[in-house]
Amino acid sequence: MTSIHPVILSGGSGTRLWPLSRAALPKQLLPLASDHSLLQDTVSRLADMPEVAA
Repeated sequence: MTSIHPVILSGGSGTRLWPLSRAALPKQLLPLASDHSLLQDTVSRLADMPEVAA
């Protein structure tokens, strides 16, 4: 089986989410869709895929 090596793009300043998003707490670290940050939610979705390499 071929392994997939994901690259999570999480840059940007998040100006459209201001004042929630700011330098000390960028949008990737905000808990918007669940109790976890957007970055944590993305990583957990990848962890459920068996073909994704750790």
